[in-house]
Amino acid sequence: MASSGSGYDYSSSTFSPDGRIFQVEYAGKAVENAGTAIGLKCRDGVVLCVEKPLLNKMLLPNSSRRIHTVDTNSGMAVTGFISDGRQIINRTRDEAANYFDTYGSRAPSGVLADRVAGYVHYFTLHGALRPFGVAALLASYDPEIKEHSLHMIEPSGVSYQYFGCAAGKGRQPAKTEMEKLNLNKPETGEIISVRDGVKKLARIIHAL
Repeated sequence: MASSGSGYDYSSSTFSPDGRIFQVEYAGKAVENAGTAIGLKCRDGVVLCVEKPLLNKMLLPNSSRRIHTVDTNSGMAVTGFISDGRQIINRTRDEAANYFDTYGSRAPSGVLADRVAGYVHYFTLHGALRPFGVAALLASYDPEIKEHSLHMIEPSGVSYQYFGCAAGKGRQPAKTEMEKLNLNKPETGEIISVRDGVKKLARIIHAL
């Protein structure tokens, strides 16, 4: 009974006997079945790339955007339910503006990612709410330490920092290709530039 979710998937506040929250898992499935989003931390910046399926031949190419600016030093890419992603983007903008109004400086990437992750996690705690069916990739630059960073916020409300990450139906082949770039070995001096990163991600997303 627990393995199928029957009786334990009506609410995101209900655990199954084996410790699973099926509503959160279903939200993750919505992301896995959506277009691919890829983030790549480079030597001089962060590159975000998304796969935007053309659902209708009459659709304008610049509609239904999936990469947005959230602050002067931050951007976000989303995949999954794009309407859910819009709420997360607006919340991220509010958090960034609130931090600037309170402290007079731009929000550090880790602080901004944690605040948004906390907001996403809140929607997994109450039976009257449902989890967001979206994964968000947050690219940011911290002017205080002069460093770029890349975070991914998952539907469960978990946030991790990455050298390179991917979400969506093509995440596994995209991760395999990014692992070949030695992104996690900055001491080798082989970290690619943003210009090269754009070309790499374009090839990866085109091959999916």
